[in-house]
Amino acid sequence: MSFKLFAAFRQQTFHAAAIADLHTMKIIVVIAFILILGSLGFALFFMMKDKGKTNHMATALAFRVGFSIALFLLLLLAYHFDLIQPTGIIVGK
Repeated sequence: MSFKLFAAFRQQTFHAAAIADLHTMKIIVVIAFILILGSLGFALFFMMKDKGKTNHMATALAFRVGFSIALFLLLLLAYHFDLIQPTGIIVGK
């Protein structure tokens, strides 16, 4: 009887940890999107302000590309380590 109780407690604890990991991943993804959009906004600002005289716009766009690649790799790693689960349309229906 105590083994079943322990197993149920362990499963509940694991589920709570999985929910916390999912919540953390959501926050990280939202922060990454904000960084990507902010970098795009800075590129627009420098395009209007500098009129091509400096390379600030190119630097901002390079950061945007870097943030996008980092987000993509983060999502791949999170999926690999089961921190996120795929949802959506079921293939074959």
